[in-house]
Amino acid sequence: MNHSNTLIHPTAVIEPGAKLGENVSVGPFSYIGNDVEIGDGTIIESHVVVKGPTTIGKDNHIFQYASMGEACQDKKYDGEPTQLIIGDNNVFRECVTIHRGTIQDLGKTIIGSDNLFMAYTHVAHDCVVGNHNIMANNASIAGHVHVGDWCILAGFSGVHQFVHVGSHSFCSISAVVVKDVPPYVMASGQSAQPRGINTEGLKRRGFSKEAITAIRRAYKTIYRSELTVDEALSQLAQASADVPEVKLMTDFIANSSRGIIR
Repeated sequence: MNHSNTLIHPTAVIEPGAKLGENVSVGPFSYIGNDVEIGDGTIIESHVVVKGPTTIGKDNHIFQYASMGEACQDKKYDGEPTQLIIGDNNVFRECVTIHRGTIQDLGKTIIGSDNLFMAYTHVAHDCVVGNHNIMANNASIAGHVHVGDWCILAGFSGVHQFVHVGSHSFCSISAVVVKDVPPYVMASGQSAQPRGINTEGLKRRGFSKEAITAIRRAYKTIYRSELTVDEALSQLAQASADVPEVKLMTDFIANSSRGIIR
């Protein structure tokens, strides 16, 4: 256990097998279990529980009452040493819960970098969450869900197990997502339906007017042309070859196993 240049409150419990990097702060009454590795500069506030095997990167901020790396709620789980892996510069607000994986999948739950998990959000076992995402208060993703980059899951939204949420998409407040959400698409409702593309988000992230226009045309081909999905993908083959942003969308749809929201 390395406590070099760390700030650990005397009431915190750090198990002998934990490894803490430089300038790690652990607040009052927090618990850091064995097989936990925490990167430099990470701040853990009071009453946080981190169990392992869990690896947390640099400069994360974990607020009070969060639970990280706990055994999952899948009834098939039988105590196997599965993992939680977290990148850098994430913020986990109050009462966030993130569970380790199961041997029925990758054996790990993976969180990227630069994400914001607001209060009471939940990430279940075997999820893979990319970078620059926002999960607003009480948003939850079930087991085996994959979330791309730059996605927003609004408050109280819920994503069904095995669903994939594409990059730059937006799921509105209280959306119930039971099928895959393609990149750039705004989804709302119970069950969630497509409501156009996330134009404002794309503008904020520096997408060119030409790319946004191409994405909008692709959306219309998929959702408003009365073509089947396969027919729409065939019609978009040239646009996919010419515009990388459209290719991201068509590749996602072509690889969807659950089918996309329609």
